[in-house]
Amino acid sequence: MKRRTLDIILSSGGLGLAVLLVVLGMVLTSNASFAKDYVTDQLTQQNITFTPAEALSEEEQAQPCLVTYAGQALTNGKQAECYANSYIGLHLQDTAGGMTYAELGPVQRELRDQVTAAEASNDPALADLETELADVTQQRETVFKGETLRGLLLTSYGFSEFGVKGDQVATVAYIAAFVLLLLAAAGFFHAFRTPRNRPFAPVEEIVRSLDKELERV
Repeated sequence: MKRRTLDIILSSGGLGLAVLLVVLGMVLTSNASFAKDYVTDQLTQQNITFTPAEALSEEEQAQPCLVTYAGQALTNGKQAECYANSYIGLHLQDTAGGMTYAELGPVQRELRDQVTAAEASNDPALADLETELADVTQQRETVFKGETLRGLLLTSYGFSEFGVKGDQVATVAYIAAFVLLLLAAAGFFHAFRTPRNRPFAPVEEIVRSLDKELERV
């Protein structure tokens, strides 16, 4: 195979691969932009604003991101993660002793059974049991709302991270495509500077070796 032919084949392959990488980068960039815009639109519609710095409690001030985003509107994935974990998560720990919605279920059912039994027996403790049941029910509803909002915010954060990763991969694809384009250009330049009949270097070496052997003989 002639050296010029080999240069053209390799350069054409590199050029084709560069084009594919550019197309891949464009697709990833488009998806990343969609993820960012979608998350921003959804979060903006919630009209959530971080507590101003001067209004933060001591527990909230111990959360670095709440201090960083104090007073800002919640519009991106990182902010959503902060609000979900450091604000909602923090306050859920103070509700029902940190028990989850699922964990409060058996407690609520047990109190309902006790109230039913107290009503049937005219137990004097009925009023206290009803008050305790109302408190647990309210706590469970609060925890349910908090956990639901926290889950939605963390989902938005996760979706935004896909956008970030997509941007990063797209950048790598563009850089790789640029390098391949440079190599392909160098290959074509070398190909058209190489004489048409010049053989590939390894063939030349083989021919020289054979000539030397013949000379020795």
